[in-house]
Amino acid sequence: MTEEFHRDRREHGGSPDRLDDDKLARLTEEERVAAGLDDYNPDEVPPAAGEPPLPEDLPPTDQMLEEEAEIRREVDKGELRTIDEQHPFPPSRYEDS
Repeated sequence: MTEEFHRDRREHGGSPDRLDDDKLARLTEEERVAAGLDDYNPDEVPPAAGEPPLPEDLPPTDQMLEEEAEIRREVDKGELRTIDEQHPFPPSRYEDS
């Protein structure tokens, strides 16, 4: 059901003294959706059903296991280190590239 502004017959024939800003915003959003300027009305979207899974909840894939093994190899060789106060920048050269 679409809302509309109705004139109060007790008021004079000009524009009303005060418009309902919330109602005007709702009607404007409905018109934007109807005209195709917006894909949807954000007020009509239901809240999210749940939270996205945390990275540790995801099952490991072959690609993830290979990448973790490569990181461990690079750390063991000393090619990859954490960025801290002693080493504020990543290495400028890599042996394998």
